[in-house]
Formats: sequence, C-alpha cells, structure tokens
Amino acid sequence: MSSTTTVRRISPMLAVADMDETLAFYRDVLGFTLTMHSPEYSIVERDGQTIHLQKAASDEVMQCVRGHTEIYLEVSNIHPLWEHVKTLKDRYRIRDLFDRDYGMTEFHISDPNDCLVFVGEPSSR
Repeated sequence: MSSTTTVRRISPMLAVADMDETLAFYRDVLGFTLTMHSPEYSIVERDGQTIHLQKAASDEVMQCVRGHTEIYLEVSNIHPLWEHVKTLKDRYRIRDLFDRDYGMTEFHISDPNDCLVFVGEPSSR
C-alpha cells in the first residue's frame, strides 16, 4: 500500500427513484448546490463535500435500498439548519434535535428515497 496516497474526500453514492425530486430535497432542505446534472447521474455539493445521486436501474433496486441506506453529515452550527428543517415536518419524516450518548447533537430526516440522513455536530458540554 502506498503511503503517498491521500484520501481527499469520501462521497456517498445514493440510488434515487426520481432525480428532480431528490435534487430539490438536497437543495431546498439541506442547502446543497447542483454541480453536475443528467437524468441518470447528478452531483450536489455543500462546503466542499459532495453527494452523488444515481438513477436506480429498476424499481427492484429501490425496493432493496429504501429504508436501508443512511448517511451522516457532520456540521458546525447545527441550529440554523435545524430551524429551517423543522418547518418541513409536514413534508418529511423528521426526528427532532436531540443529544446522543456518543457526544453528538443530531436530527434525522428521510430523503424522498427513504435514505435516512443524520445531521449532527459535537455536543457542547
């Protein structure tokens, strides 16, 4: 293994059923910007971090991943984002802001493909 290789970023790749609906979620709810778009593959970015979105090959693929995919977004200053997200409880499945025993303050929200997005920051104690 080469010790000169540096990992610069890890980007989740998520299967999506509806590209436009998914892009709207990551843009309007979590504040990502669209950096690459096609009907089959898109990339959103926020603060130098990316999420890759790939159109699912079939309904069967979506049946397999729905409810079985999770990503974690570690942020700083979670409260302004939470203030925005909590206004969308009528549109998305959301778990309110709470403190975890492992030292993070989090909220959870499911995207349109039932991917559970954990958003957290280190708790101030």
